[in-house]
Amino acid sequence: MKDAPWFSRFANRVAHLAGHPATFGVAAGLMVVWAAIGPFAGFSDVWQLTVNTGTTIVTFLMVFLIQNTQNRDTAALQIKIDELIRATEVARNWMLDLEEHSEEDLREIREEYCRLAAEARGERDRDRKRERENRMET
Repeated sequence: MKDAPWFSRFANRVAHLAGHPATFGVAAGLMVVWAAIGPFAGFSDVWQLTVNTGTTIVTFLMVFLIQNTQNRDTAALQIKIDELIRATEVARNWMLDLEEHSEEDLREIREEYCRLAAEARGERDRDRKRERENRMET
């Protein structure tokens, strides 16, 4: 990741830190401190606005950082899957750019795979029935 643009490195680091248990602990601790200050601040509008503004800003920025990280992870995963399809002789190479197909195409392909799965389940059920019958005969 050394050669990645600065924003990618930054986004990865922040996303990693945001998912760390200690970060959750710090955030929960801040909420406890904020709640404890409430009675001393008279539960004022400023007291409420402080946490609302802070959480809104953090959430707004985190959405973009995490989306950046997710986009790169998804692209890398797609490339890896494409390589597996390409390297498998019996695979259908037209699936390499499946994410670029229309919703209608994807629905039709999904229906085909659902049909194949149902056939496989039927085959499995027939095999199990034969196995039970064979055990009963012995």
